[in-house]
Amino acid sequence: MKLHELRAPKGATKAPKRKGRGTATGQGKTAGRGMNGQNSRSGGGVRPGFEGGQMPLTRIMPKRGFNNPNKKEWAILNVEALNLFDNGTVVTPEMLIEKGIIKKVADGVKVLGDGKLEKNLTVQANKFTASAVEKIEAAGGKAEVI
Repeated sequence: MKLHELRAPKGATKAPKRKGRGTATGQGKTAGRGMNGQNSRSGGGVRPGFEGGQMPLTRIMPKRGFNNPNKKEWAILNVEALNLFDNGTVVTPEMLIEKGIIKKVADGVKVLGDGKLEKNLTVQANKFTASAVEKIEAAGGKAEVI
């Protein structure tokens, strides 16, 4: 069974009421909207969050925090994750995405120094921590800033 083959069981759904089809239907003339007023008219009603002129909750609540529009989003990984690659490999951000180590290169890739690296690799990334560079070079590899 596939999603497009799903159907509600028999009797679970009802046809919508056909409104405005004469008095015999029970929903004729005003079509269940009552006599007069804002909600009886087409396009009537109030916007979401409107509280009848009372100060809306969204305006009462204090604003908190700050969203920095210039914040950089780094794709981070630890040196331990680089053990997936073979010795002598030049590791690029594209290869990291391909292997599923990172999801996307946002503003760049940053390599952190957690874990142990057993392969000698040439790692190309935008940023490295000091401990990451130390561990990559200790394993016989190189850390290249791109």
